[in-house]
Amino acid sequence: MDALALLLHQLDTAYDHEAWHGPTLKGALRGVDEALASWRPAEDRHTIWELAVHCAYWKYAVRRRIAGEKRGSFALEGSNWFRRPDGAARWDAERKLLGAEHAALRAAVAGLEPAALSRTPEGSKHTLAQLIAGIAAHDLYHAGQIRLMKRLAGEHALAAYQ
Repeated sequence: MDALALLLHQLDTAYDHEAWHGPTLKGALRGVDEALASWRPAEDRHTIWELAVHCAYWKYAVRRRIAGEKRGSFALEGSNWFRRPDGAARWDAERKLLGAEHAALRAAVAGLEPAALSRTPEGSKHTLAQLIAGIAAHDLYHAGQIRLMKRLAGEHALAAYQ
């Protein structure tokens, strides 16, 4: 498997393809409704919703670096962390935003020439290969957090009834 194919495989198995390591980011979000997405384990902690939008933003950021685009075209105002309001329709739309950003990133990576992987984009300290591998790892890191938060939210709900 060449480097580009390996990076595409990493993106796929971190986000939505069957993987040996267990749940993907999309899999971790399965069954998360607006109430669970909005649950905040503590005042200074992020929600599942905020983690999902954070992941969408960084997929956008890596794609933007691949394409050499300027900042400022993300669908939501801001960067990195986005405090989210309640609203089931909004949660559904922003979960779709994550999927759309993943698809756009994957298409950008698939369109690269293998030699481009060693290029360091302007404004970055890392090569495209490092950024792409990193965004796959980023998905898995936050997938693990989301899985843990789902369990904690369930235990929190049970404790409230005892």
